[in-house]
Amino acid sequence: MKSNTLKMPGATIYFEVRGSGPPLLLIPGGPADAGVFTDLAEHLANHYMVVSYDPRGNSRSTLNGEPEEQQLDLHGDDVARLIDAIGAEQAYVFGTSGGAQIALNLAARYPERVLTLVAHEPPCLQMLSDPKKALADTEDLYNTYCREGAGAAMQQFLSLSGMNEEMEQGSMGSQPTSEERETFARIGGNIDYFFAHGIKPLSFYIPDVEKLREGTARIILGVGESSKGKLAYRTTVALAEKLGSEPVIFPGNHGGYGTDPNRFADILQNI
Repeated sequence: MKSNTLKMPGATIYFEVRGSGPPLLLIPGGPADAGVFTDLAEHLANHYMVVSYDPRGNSRSTLNGEPEEQQLDLHGDDVARLIDAIGAEQAYVFGTSGGAQIALNLAARYPERVLTLVAHEPPCLQMLSDPKKALADTEDLYNTYCREGAGAAMQQFLSLSGMNEEMEQGSMGSQPTSEERETFARIGGNIDYFFAHGIKPLSFYIPDVEKLREGTARIILGVGESSKGKLAYRTTVALAEKLGSEPVIFPGNHGGYGTDPNRFADILQNI
């Protein structure tokens, strides 16, 4: 693995490169960073030049000034510049959760840069047939953060998203490696930025269905086999219906790329 940084307008972006072959960019969600893709990237590096990165404001991708409300267009621009930085005209792109929202923005605005986009469980609340409750719940979550802080907001977030069960199951697994502990610590340092400046713009973003349908990029929606009924599963299915496609089933749940990276990589590279 080789790591590097790239200066962008308003930020310096940290990214990692593994393997060789067609370029494949991995975009993490919410407060996460490139570390959550370590195992997945190592499996994929046999077939691709895999590029994973920390979105601006997260972990090692530092902002030049004070934190501001996250902008999906700015995130999309960052990915387009990363594609330039690795010397590619086009790339395969995988995004998960809020990272899938970023990837959808990229594909709508820079379709000529994307070969195939796999958007895994994007939390596009406004794609739901009746999004009022989900939008109100997110506003309430943000207000909880403002009143009570990140700890209370995280508990509420895990409950609303259905990810509390995933966290309990994860805690019953093997002891984390030193690298995983470092990743968890970095992500923990991003929680305040996520709730203060990211949860609403990432969740309220409306993918441009018309541009996605008309663009040259191939769009694939993905859901976890254990995610059925949970919020991000429902938003993904709703978006797939609007795009006239069927979601691809991936192993695990919202974080299946980390819990079963081998099977996840096999499906991803055979889409």
